[in-house]
Amino acid sequence: MDDSARMWITPVPALDPDGGGPAVLLGHDCASRDAGERAISRLLDRGHEGEEGVFYLLPFDLSARYERTGDRLAVLVTTSRQLLVNEPADFADLPVDGADDDRVVLLRREIVTDFVPAEQDGAKQPVLLIDHDGSAASLAELFDRFDAGEAGIAVLNAE
Repeated sequence: MDDSARMWITPVPALDPDGGGPAVLLGHDCASRDAGERAISRLLDRGHEGEEGVFYLLPFDLSARYERTGDRLAVLVTTSRQLLVNEPADFADLPVDGADDDRVVLLRREIVTDFVPAEQDGAKQPVLLIDHDGSAASLAELFDRFDAGEAGIAVLNAE
């Protein structure tokens, strides 16, 4: 399955107008009926506000993991199973993360690429989650929505 319509590897002008290195972006539809995407929306709403309008996520809340199989790069967004205990019943059907029995997989996207996420001080490059309402026709449209305040970007720690 090619998720290239919902996963991109590109510089992010909204965050780095000087055109720095590429970032991994995942589209997240906050209006989706998918249980994993609904869980992400609920967890994003629990963000910890720092300065006005800036919310912080803890890796316990949401994190990402890179996996490579041949020419395919996959990104999984996971959360602690404990955070979903009091949530709707269909959240209980989310798949357990094979790398950590306490975590569940909320979202998985993959594309064909030779891109290798950068590492700094032993930590993998964060994943950017673009939170928007509805499907976007292109990455440019998502950036336009972000610039107009109609989409948000969450930075997820990655392993």
